[in-house]
Amino acid sequence: MNQSFHMENRATLYDTLEPGTLLLSFAGSAPRQSADAYYPFFANRNFVYLTGLGGGEPHEFILMAQKDAGGVSETIFSLPPDSHAERWTGRRLKPDEIREKSGVKQIASVDTFPSAFHRAVSSGKIHTLALDLYKNLPGDEDDAAYRFAGHVSEAYPFLRVTNYHRQLCVQRTIKKPCEIEAMKKAMKVTRAGIEAMMRASKPGMYEYEYKAVYDHALTSRGVLAPAFPSIISAGENNFCIHYYSYTGQAKDGDMILNDVGACWDNECNDVSRGWPCNGKFTERQRQLYTCAYNTSEHMFHTIKPGIPMADVDVISHKYCCEQLKKLGLLSSYDEIGKYMWHGGAHHVGYDVHDAVDMTRPVSPGMVFCVDIGIYVQEWGIGFRVEDNCLVTEDGCVNLSADVPRTIEEIEAVMAGGRG
Repeated sequence: MNQSFHMENRATLYDTLEPGTLLLSFAGSAPRQSADAYYPFFANRNFVYLTGLGGGEPHEFILMAQKDAGGVSETIFSLPPDSHAERWTGRRLKPDEIREKSGVKQIASVDTFPSAFHRAVSSGKIHTLALDLYKNLPGDEDDAAYRFAGHVSEAYPFLRVTNYHRQLCVQRTIKKPCEIEAMKKAMKVTRAGIEAMMRASKPGMYEYEYKAVYDHALTSRGVLAPAFPSIISAGENNFCIHYYSYTGQAKDGDMILNDVGACWDNECNDVSRGWPCNGKFTERQRQLYTCAYNTSEHMFHTIKPGIPMADVDVISHKYCCEQLKKLGLLSSYDEIGKYMWHGGAHHVGYDVHDAVDMTRPVSPGMVFCVDIGIYVQEWGIGFRVEDNCLVTEDGCVNLSADVPRTIEEIEAVMAGGRG
C-alpha cells in the first residue's frame, strides 16, 4: 500500500469526528512470553491500516490527531534513535522514513507524548478523546487503548471518551482496488505453498514436514511468515478445527487437511483444501469431497450484492445438507450440526477474520471466505474446502480458483502433472 492509501483511510475516519476531538491510535507492544523473552511484535491492525507502520519495525508508535474548526493536525510519536537498543531489537525508522510511509509530517519522540497530550487537553480546545476500544472476549487483557482510557478517567475526568472502532470496521468492510491486488499477489504464494504440500505428500509423512514444505514455499517467495498460524493435520487430527500441534503422522488412506494463507502488504488469504495423503481419493473420500465441492460451486453461483451476510451460512449449510442426504448421512436439516461444525463464511483483509461491519448486506468490494467443512468421524474423514470470494457488481469471483480444488486437479498435482 502506498502513502495515499493510509492518508485516505485517516481522512475518512477524521470526517466522522467532531471538532474538539483528540484521536489516539496505538501500535501496541509485544507481550512477555516467559522470563526475559517476549513474543515477536505484531502491530495493532487498525494502527497499520491508518499509518502503514508496524510491519516489523520496533513498536511503541502512537498516532495523535487533533481536529478543530481549522482542520486536523497529526503527529506520530516513535522511538528515538538508540544505537545500543537497536543492536538488540533492530533498526528504528528515521523521521523521514515514517513520513514517507504514513504521510504524517510531524514526527516526535515517544518520550514526549505525555507532555504533548497534556498540552493538547489543557488548551481548552479539546472536549473528546477518541480511542480504538475493542475486546474479543470480556475477560481479555486490557490493551494500550484501554489502559490509556483508565488513565484519562482519573487524570482528565472532564474528557468525554468515544470509541471509533466501529467506524474502522465500516471502512475495512469494502476493499479498495490496491487491497484486492495485494490479495491476488498473496494468493499466488498461497497456491504455491499448497501445491508444494500436495506434491510432497506421502504416507508416513509427519504434519511438521508438511508445514516445513509450506513455510519454505512462502519464504522462497519473500513471505517470511504466514497470514496466521497454519492449520495442517492428518487423519484423526482433522477433527480438531484449530489444530496447531503438527506432531501427527499421515497413515496410508488418511486425508490431509490444511487451512493456510499467505500475507502480502498486510492483506491476508485463508484457503483450505483436503486431499488423500497417498494421492488417490477413496470412494467415501470422493463422495464427501464432491458434496463440499458442489456446495462451494453453488455458493459462487449464488452470492451477489444484496444478500444478507447471515444468509451465506444458511444457504451453504442447507445446500450441503441436501448433498449429505443423498449419501444417507442425514434425514433433515435439523441434523446438519452433526457433520458441519462451523460457519460457512468470514471476511478476510488486514485480519484473517477481518474486523468489518457485519450488519451490511453482501456488497461489491467485500472479500470473505466460502468455507465448507464436512466432518464424518464414523468414516474417519474430515476436511474443508475454503475459498476467498470477491463480490462484484453483479455476482462474485473466486480469488482462489487456481488453487487445485477439483478431485481431478488435486490428483493430477499429486501425480506431478501440474506446474
